[in-house]
Amino acid sequence: MEVDPESREEVVTLKPGGSSGSAFGVDSSSHPEGLSLNYEEARALLGRLEFQKGNVEDALRVFDGIDLQAAIRQFQPSLSDKTPSKKVRTKSEVPCFVSQNNPASLVLEAIYLKSLSLQKLGKSTEAANQCKSVLDSVECMFQNGTPDIELKLKETVNKSVELLPEAWKYAGSYYEALLSYRRALLTPWNLDDQCRTRVQKRFVSFLMYANIEWSPPSMTQPIEGTFLPNNNLEEAILLSIIVLRNYYDGKTHWDPSVMEHLTFALSLCREPFHLAKQLEEVLPGIYSRTERWCTLALCYYSAGQKDNALNFLRKSLNKLENPNDIVALLLAAKICSKVCHLAAEGVEYAGRVIAHAESLDYHLKSVGLHFLGTCLGKKSKVVSSDYQRSVLQTETLKSLAESITLNRYNADLIFDLGVEYGEQRNMNAALRCAKEFIEATGGSVSKGWRLLALVLSAQQRFSEAEVAIDAALDETVKWDQGSLLRVKAKLKVAQSSPMEAVEAYRTLLALVQAHKNSSQTTKMTLGEVDGSVSEFEIWQGLSNLYSSLSYWRDAEICLQKARTFKSYSATTLNAEGYMHEAHEHTKDALAAYVNAFSTELEHVPSKVAIGALLAKQGPRFLPAARSFLSDALRVEPTNRMAWLYLGKVHRSDGRITDAADCFQAAVMLEESDPVESFSSLP
Repeated sequence: MEVDPESREEVVTLKPGGSSGSAFGVDSSSHPEGLSLNYEEARALLGRLEFQKGNVEDALRVFDGIDLQAAIRQFQPSLSDKTPSKKVRTKSEVPCFVSQNNPASLVLEAIYLKSLSLQKLGKSTEAANQCKSVLDSVECMFQNGTPDIELKLKETVNKSVELLPEAWKYAGSYYEALLSYRRALLTPWNLDDQCRTRVQKRFVSFLMYANIEWSPPSMTQPIEGTFLPNNNLEEAILLSIIVLRNYYDGKTHWDPSVMEHLTFALSLCREPFHLAKQLEEVLPGIYSRTERWCTLALCYYSAGQKDNALNFLRKSLNKLENPNDIVALLLAAKICSKVCHLAAEGVEYAGRVIAHAESLDYHLKSVGLHFLGTCLGKKSKVVSSDYQRSVLQTETLKSLAESITLNRYNADLIFDLGVEYGEQRNMNAALRCAKEFIEATGGSVSKGWRLLALVLSAQQRFSEAEVAIDAALDETVKWDQGSLLRVKAKLKVAQSSPMEAVEAYRTLLALVQAHKNSSQTTKMTLGEVDGSVSEFEIWQGLSNLYSSLSYWRDAEICLQKARTFKSYSATTLNAEGYMHEAHEHTKDALAAYVNAFSTELEHVPSKVAIGALLAKQGPRFLPAARSFLSDALRVEPTNRMAWLYLGKVHRSDGRITDAADCFQAAVMLEESDPVESFSSLP
């Protein structure tokens, strides 16, 4: 071996079976005869040997003698001369730099192994800098991107691209790691599909869980149609979708963690509908049918599409699929507990939960009894028989009470029991439950204060109810105060203070409009906040208030405002009919009431209004009036106005005893009538 101190060249001749090859530990079969190695190449081979033996420190000492920049300056001219042209070449014309003995790949591999050695020795910052020098050198040698470079150099580039962000992370330089990830994915390194996928998946985890100071990617020349993420979650979602697309195209293997990260990110962004779409695109065989259906049901339920969610649950709970899935049964029962015409189906689901939870978990049994009681309460509102209604109401209280014995400190359970007591006009029990709920939640949940105020108003304690509302406004956050202000306005009306009620509505309108502007930037809808009120409800309430004061012009203006939010609403049409009736436009009033009834078949105020108006038209209209009023009482047995007008119909028809009973019911209900229906509570 001869060494030129100035040129740092060592000429080493490797021959098959020769001593020089064995001395360096190099497989002679991988080198052609007569290959000459310079100083850097020789150290690269020797360092690789030491690294392969596990002598990391010895390998590092050998690698320290390599001058990377000198080697790159030496290699760059030859590499640029050998860059393949665009013309088609035969196999014999492939440039010689594609061979496995490119000196550049040997030296770059040595620097990569040096950075790996530093990483193993805990010197992460130095490792990252060395690894970065590898990629900088490749960029310097291939300024127009890496073409179809030889296999060994490509492998080194792939490994360096993966190592660099990991080294920065171990060094605690998270911003440098962020830039390294983006550099790995945005620079044309010609990475293989598996390497690119690994980098993308690690970048997703880094973006979501590293708690970094995120900044948007910089683009020197923006491309039309390019999407730039606005935060770390959006960037993680974009990368996750790209990984999934690669799997669908057959470029990579399935990794369940990708969908788990995407699920978490979309949930944080409140995008359950988009999550459902991603789940629907997953190829068959990845998830079982029932698992996919149940997950889709959760997504659509969160997105507000409860009918779609229930349809998926019905498929999953089919007797041929998974009929005893507790989670699916509970979600199905919860969905059914919110709708009267689905209550009977919900009773079945809740019963199956209770049956399978008997020997498993008292908590699950308590939840099942909770949903059973709620479904029974909804079912009692649609039965035609008074006896059936009474039986179902008794069973409702029994189920809720039994549920509380198993889970005494469930605040939502206490609240639902209080609402049920209120609807059955047991105000003392409802008041006790309202106080317990406020104590359990620390007064931070607005619906507890609403329940307390409604119970007090039903007991004709309006001033105390207003005090409760004022206390609630002090205890709850601003966005939860909408329904509280609405109740306060109605309390002012009940206390004959209409101008103060108008002022309360104005405050409510300002709150809702501010919330609307805020929700446009936070993707939060008004329906997502407990106690929220829509602008439609405010204008409709103001219209009703002005109508009760005979301020017809103001009432019409407010009604027009309400129509801009809902063109066809039973409430708006009913208010329009009331104004026509006040002006003695009987036909127009009746037409408006009928339109309201046609828009919403279970709309009780329009049925009561039709019955009352028909009763004034003479004896031959009494049967029709009685029919509408009876139907209104079937839907809402505690509607005092329906009882009042039904009593007048019976009196006009000569049924004095029935009329007396109806009048008595109306008087009793008036004494316990809240300013707002208990069914308005969430």
